[in-house]
Amino acid sequence: MITQNLIIYKFTSLYNILEELSLDLNFNITFADNEKSLKNKIKDLNSYLILSNKEYLHISNQLILENTPINIFKLVEKINIEFLKLQFSSQSHVKVKNYKIDLNSREIEINNKKLKLTEKEINIIIFLSKSNKPVSTDELERKVWSYQFDIETHTVETHIYRLRKKILNTFDDNEFIISNKNGYQIK
Repeated sequence: MITQNLIIYKFTSLYNILEELSLDLNFNITFADNEKSLKNKIKDLNSYLILSNKEYLHISNQLILENTPINIFKLVEKINIEFLKLQFSSQSHVKVKNYKIDLNSREIEINNKKLKLTEKEINIIIFLSKSNKPVSTDELERKVWSYQFDIETHTVETHIYRLRKKILNTFDDNEFIISNKNGYQIK
């Protein structure tokens, strides 16, 4: 399970309260009273949320608690919801080569250029990127389309052709999906 880390930033009174309750909470609680301390705490963390009583523009993953006092159960609920949002967001982005794919919006992006993709195109890219060897048309039919063997179809070739064309037209990348006698590959 991913350890969730709550960093209280420049909010000593809240830190003291949550530290007393820490045994009953499902996240680690730490305190940072300056920017250097905060940077040191987050540099090695995968999952963290910074809780403060005012907004700091240079800080991401921040939950601002402006209206105090607040019921402690409501606060814990807010914190857990923010952790869920962060987890959902982190799981929705995939990096393939130098491209970033947003699974939620179905877009591929590089250098602030975006291209809308179909769900099938995303599935093809993800499947090919996870393979370290060329993938045959038959294997793509089975794994991405769930087709049975011996079906005479050019579905894979057509999809790959269109996907390559879209990527070439948008990103001028003719080497995104490579094909050879053994199949298709993203290196």
